This record gives sequence, structure tokens and C-alpha cells, in this order.
Amino acid sequence: MLKKRSDFLIPSLLFLLLVFLSLVLPHRISAANGQAALFVGTESCKGCHATEYGMFTKHNKKAHSFKSITALKKGLTENELKKCYECHTTGYGKPGGFRSENETPNLKDAGCEVCHGPGSIHINSGDPKDIKGKLTAKDCEACHNSERVNAFSYKPLVYGGAH
Repeated sequence: MLKKRSDFLIPSLLFLLLVFLSLVLPHRISAANGQAALFVGTESCKGCHATEYGMFTKHNKKAHSFKSITALKKGLTENELKKCYECHTTGYGKPGGFRSENETPNLKDAGCEVCHGPGSIHINSGDPKDIKGKLTAKDCEACHNSERVNAFSYKPLVYGGAH
């Protein structure tokens, strides 16, 4: 026996709602309070992590990575420029991440949150569980993958002076 059309309506709508929510909601949710973690910028880390902040901003190339984009952007297409933003800015293409130098100047360089994830919840709670602390080589592969290593002739320095 065939089911009525209305028998499929509610399950179909629920399924569509779940798909929609999974695409719209930020990818990182804190189980403790249900807030979405947002990018806050490296300067926000300075208060509690002064030594790491100092080492990072003084010695790490990532701390000034937007200069690379500025130096090379003249000959790039819009799509090529967006690809640069993926690794040379903080959170580009993610909820609350870099949008432009004017809108989000605090995220224009590749900062702490590129590796450790969005920091707003950690900043508010101070809880180490609210940020990615222990990094592995796998965490570096979003930017330091074989395609980019070969294209730009650089060798990734895992744990090479980030802080």
C-alpha cells in the first residue's frame, strides 16, 4: 500500500532543517555553554600568554604574513588572492574569521588561532579545554600540505619557533 504524501512531509522537513543547520552553524561549539567560538586575534592572547605572544610576534614569520599578500597581490586574480588568505590570515572563510583588512584588521596576519582554533570561549573561560593546546603535524597540514610545499619550495617547520 502506498503511503500518503503527508507521511513524508514531516520527516523530509526535519531532514532539510538538520542539513541547513549543519551548514549554517559554526563548526566549533563549546559543549559547556553552547556558544560558538569566534576568532579574536593574537593580541587577545597576550594577557595570559605574554611569553608566547612575545616570541611569536618577534620571531615567527606568520605574525606578519599579510605583508606577503600585500607584496604579491598586484599580479593575482581574485581567486588566487582568496587562496592566499586561507593560510596568510586568521580564520578566512570561517565564521568570525578574516574578511578584509578594513573589516577585520586584527585577523589580517596568521596568528595563534590558525593553529589553536578560535579563541573567544577560551579567553572568556580561561579553561585550557576550550582551545586546542597540543598540536600535531596533522594540524599543520591545512597550510603545510605537499601541494603548497612543492608550489612554493618551502619546508614546513613543525614546532619551528611558533612560540
